[in-house]
Amino acid sequence: MRPMRPDRARPGPAFTVTFDGRPLEALPGRTVAAALWAAGVTAWRGTRRTGRPRGVFCGIGVCFDCLVTVNGRPNQRACLVPVRPGDVIRTQRGTGLDDE
Repeated sequence: MRPMRPDRARPGPAFTVTFDGRPLEALPGRTVAAALWAAGVTAWRGTRRTGRPRGVFCGIGVCFDCLVTVNGRPNQRACLVPVRPGDVIRTQRGTGLDDE
């Protein structure tokens, strides 16, 4: 049995997604949250009452702080959803139901 060689692991080619209308480069295998972080975006949701910015808090899909709208679907946990070529990602405001 050959040991794994992580030093030879390479992601596939980058692709483009959009976040709030601006193009961002993303790599396959990343979550939406990881792609946003890599692009320097740290907040992509506003709280219901005050609109305070939120992004990743727990990173494992438990806390719901990282909710985002992906391809018109609100309430997607950015830390769990894999990013895909052409995804349209938008900042979510409150429940996301009025984003449509």
